[in-house]
Amino acid sequence: MATWDVFKELDNLRREIDEAFRGAGYNRPFGPTFLSPLTTRRFPLVNFSEDEGHVYIEALIPGVDPKDVDLTVLRNTVTISGERKPFVEKEGQIVHRSELGSGKFSRTLELPVDIDPDKITASCRDGIMQINLAKAEHAKPKKIDIKLS
Repeated sequence: MATWDVFKELDNLRREIDEAFRGAGYNRPFGPTFLSPLTTRRFPLVNFSEDEGHVYIEALIPGVDPKDVDLTVLRNTVTISGERKPFVEKEGQIVHRSELGSGKFSRTLELPVDIDPDKITASCRDGIMQINLAKAEHAKPKKIDIKLS
């Protein structure tokens, strides 16, 4: 007796809807997808931390040329935007699955403190962009000496 797999049926339905929209020319930020997985909805994925003097952001951008990424900082807001180039099918090649997203992306993070715009560095290695943002002097904690009276 054959079993019915509801998840397989939903995946087939999603693919059929994707194909219908692909023919109509509709594109989402990561290609035409209907009910796309949650992992593609927030790109790039980030790690975000801070210490006494700096804020650190690591952004996951595999397959994206750093030249295609824009990093902007305005007060306490960081925006990472860019574009991942689409997969190019080679002649004679049979593609069985193409899950890597392509298209434009943008992610904005609101920082808990103001940043010194002259002390920001960014580098990219192995698909991970590392951003180091120095806190503005007025945002750094100050140690106050208490005098004995």
